[in-house]
Amino acid sequence: MNEDGTQEAGYGIGAVARRLGVPAATLRTWNLRYGIGPSRRSPGGHRRYGTADLRRLETMSRLVREGMPPAEAARKALRLPGGPPAAPDGVPSAPALVEAALALDSRAVADGLAAALAGHGATWTWQRLVRPVFAAIVDRQAETGGCVDVEHLFSERLLAALLPLGEPPGSPAGRLRPVLLACAEDEQHSLPVHVLAAVLAGEHGVGVRVLGARTPYSALAASMSALDPAVVFVWAQRSVTGDPAPLAALPGPPERIVVGGPGWTAAPPAGIAQVTSLDEAVSRVLAAFR
Repeated sequence: MNEDGTQEAGYGIGAVARRLGVPAATLRTWNLRYGIGPSRRSPGGHRRYGTADLRRLETMSRLVREGMPPAEAARKALRLPGGPPAAPDGVPSAPALVEAALALDSRAVADGLAAALAGHGATWTWQRLVRPVFAAIVDRQAETGGCVDVEHLFSERLLAALLPLGEPPGSPAGRLRPVLLACAEDEQHSLPVHVLAAVLAGEHGVGVRVLGARTPYSALAASMSALDPAVVFVWAQRSVTGDPAPLAALPGPPERIVVGGPGWTAAPPAGIAQVTSLDEAVSRVLAAFR
């Protein structure tokens, strides 16, 4: 807001990049990862940087040039007068949620995630809030060698917030064949499976069954025979769990099987689809019901 009470027009990302000498791609990364980005919108709906945003970016850019790690530089920049831009509907910014997690403030983390899921849904929360928070925590781990407790607390609160969304009231699970979601055998990283379940059930009304972490392939095969699911999604985070060979022995047509995650060590058997993003996984599942 200008001194005369009018709304400032703001700056586009190209103008800011030229002013700071920072590539536009870097500015987008700083926005996604650290929450330092445009807080205004033009009348046409385009995001614009205001003067407070520029001050924060100038500070961050200077600190990074001086050798400070980007995550620490972002925290210092966000403490400038004006702070991070306020989020709508009581939803915290990613930097605010990072600070709550670093303080091991379980209640603040839980409340922030609940507000985001209620106000924006699982897709927005995962892409715009959770992924930047995890990225910031990973950066802090690389800097300090610690913060495993922070990662675990945030993951546990996120899982607790996602679980109720897996079977929303009015889900057509009884009328349509469900989607079966599981982790590969011995794969313990199950959060992406629960995110996908929350998106499918909460945002698209698809009935889901989540088998979760470390699902033996024999148990997955038994569930497939019992439920006759429309789609089977299998997640592998780590390469030690990502051998695709056992997928060939699963019952039914391979076309109903979809795999995701960075752990798969080779292309899946013929007929099995592999996806690389949440949006792609959702699209692939929904296509089975058309």
